[in-house]
Amino acid sequence: MSWHAAPAEAWRALGANRLRTALTMLGMIIGVGAVVLMLAVGEGARGTVTQAINAMGSDLLLVSPGASSSGGFRFGAGTASTLTLKDAEAMAQLSALSAVAPVFYGGAQLVHGPRNWNTAVYGVTPDYLLVRSWNLESGQPFTLTDVRRGTRVALIGQQVARSLFGDQDPLNRTIRIKSLPFRVVGVLERKGQSLDGRDQDDIVMVPINTAQTKLFGNPFPGAVRFITIQARSAELMEDAEADIEQLLRSRHRLAKGVENDFTIRDLTAVAETAAQSARAMTVLLGAIASVSLLVGGIGIMNIMLVSVTERTREIGIRMAIGARRRDILLQFLLEALLLCVLGGLIGILLGMGGSQLVSELAEMAVIVTSESIALSFLFAASTGVFFGFYPARKAALLKPVEALRHE
Repeated sequence: MSWHAAPAEAWRALGANRLRTALTMLGMIIGVGAVVLMLAVGEGARGTVTQAINAMGSDLLLVSPGASSSGGFRFGAGTASTLTLKDAEAMAQLSALSAVAPVFYGGAQLVHGPRNWNTAVYGVTPDYLLVRSWNLESGQPFTLTDVRRGTRVALIGQQVARSLFGDQDPLNRTIRIKSLPFRVVGVLERKGQSLDGRDQDDIVMVPINTAQTKLFGNPFPGAVRFITIQARSAELMEDAEADIEQLLRSRHRLAKGVENDFTIRDLTAVAETAAQSARAMTVLLGAIASVSLLVGGIGIMNIMLVSVTERTREIGIRMAIGARRRDILLQFLLEALLLCVLGGLIGILLGMGGSQLVSELAEMAVIVTSESIALSFLFAASTGVFFGFYPARKAALLKPVEALRHE
């Protein structure tokens, strides 16, 4: 048997028992389909986390107030009023920082015509958009002059725009926030969900002085809820954190040994942890699905061993008329490889279809990548070679005389 004739012989051998061939391929189909589907789910989760990280901004630090206490009870971090606009202005002078944005927020009912919507209203400075890498879809941001004057202007998120205006253009229209009229000067670009699952598009931004004095009031003049900071680079994150701590301790007159009345969090580190978790989940899902490939490979080896036993006499005849051991090895190895490759191709189509179905039914991001398809196909082919080699070698090592005597 020539090398060119081997594939045709393998096809004929597999076609001789179509039902057994189909059932043998089923294990490989399920295995490859499961790998494609699980990797797609993992990639979708990782893509969602990556999108949330990119939407959050880069090289970010968050400074929040410390814990307040009353009657001997200490409340959670962020409940005290220890951070002020003056603190933010002082931080802006630090060389390791590129932008500093204080935030004062609260919940409020919005009204436009017959429609109303309840959402978070953030009092911010123009630098908040820079820190968060947040662009406008239309309109323009408010200015430092608006902040100083307490102007009643607003930037609205995509969800707020849909809820209050539907298909209408919100620009230069008036909305009422807690009964006060505000002019919409800009619509924010879509951000999607944050890492903690909040809808970042369900937001209104107004000048921080306007929020403090006209919307929510402030029993501690100048106090802010938190300060968002962007370092000049990832390499300067540690220096920036140390400089902020030193500056705030000095401004708040904290003696040596007294704990900080503020908290500094590295949001970039939090985001990286979430990204690592997503990557680990992708690997885990792929590993779990690979077990079914192993089971399918064992099934192929089992069937090939049965095939060798059933065709022992045929092998003896082939050897008697001149077939060499490598010809026998090649034929049975090709049969196993064809089973895996065909099953792998069908499994890839099944996995892609299943991924689309999961995406539509579960309404979650599912991403089928060319890498996952190539990996699944490579695994299928490798499984055929690995699990087909032992039965093929066993067939090739049969002695012609004993094979001819086999009944």
